[in-house]
Amino acid sequence: MVRTGQSTASASAAIPELPYAPPPGVAATGLEVMTLSELRDRMARAGQRPADPQRPDFHQLFAVESGTLRQSVDFTEHTTPAGGWLWVHPGQVQQYDELDDAEGTLILFQPAFPGPATAEAVGLDEASGAVARHPYGEHARAVRIALDHLRFEFAAERHPPAQSAHTEVLRHLLAVLLLRLVKLTEPDGEEADAATPSDTFRRFRAAVEQDFARTRRVADYARALGYSPRTLSRATRAAVGLGAKEFVDRRVVLEAKRLLAHTDRSAARIAAALGFADATNFAKFFHQRTGTAPGAFRASVRR
Repeated sequence: MVRTGQSTASASAAIPELPYAPPPGVAATGLEVMTLSELRDRMARAGQRPADPQRPDFHQLFAVESGTLRQSVDFTEHTTPAGGWLWVHPGQVQQYDELDDAEGTLILFQPAFPGPATAEAVGLDEASGAVARHPYGEHARAVRIALDHLRFEFAAERHPPAQSAHTEVLRHLLAVLLLRLVKLTEPDGEEADAATPSDTFRRFRAAVEQDFARTRRVADYARALGYSPRTLSRATRAAVGLGAKEFVDRRVVLEAKRLLAHTDRSAARIAAALGFADATNFAKFFHQRTGTAPGAFRASVRR
């Protein structure tokens, strides 16, 4: 359930975007490390409430050390206990529930901060939902060492020996942490062995992210990318178990849910924003794919 409480004025606008904005004293390297206590203090000073929806344009990697962190990410409730990690990607809409009940570390980083090899290895742009991990045993120890090293280096930021070298050290340390966390551990702590998506699917996914509000036709994406619709469907099914059309439609539905839940825009305005001719066509599309009308969905998540 979406936690409401924001003013009508703010809700009627777009979902609040949250840009990367390091505070004074932190070099704008594209990465910041803070405690959850510092996050609470910063939100309080800015007049932000944990339950208000926000849509950061940067990555957030939460490491819970004690207590339990509860938050919602794109309509999925996540409960992260001590020892657990949660990775929220840019563009995902999140709300905190019990932010006061957890202590730990939050790592913020911009999408371009990790090097290209790291981005490809950990699937930096591949998540359709928040990525949860809970490493155990030697994996937990390795991840913890990587986090401690990153925190130590970040703390030296105010007096680094050479800013360019310092930034590169941070970039490499983040790479070690992400690789340890994402590639070597699954949620149950076992070694991961996930297949790497094909280049065809990667290109298709990027095109959908850019143009889903303009077109839902697989043929349009195939023409723009130089593939046949059949090739796109095969690549998409191999990567995520869905046909290409279903993949596009699910992305449109997710954005529709975000706008219905987190804004007071009318169905007509949402329809226009998502490329539908009118509210009737949008309502029919939404009902066919979710089993409920847009208005009923909005009412159900705002109870």
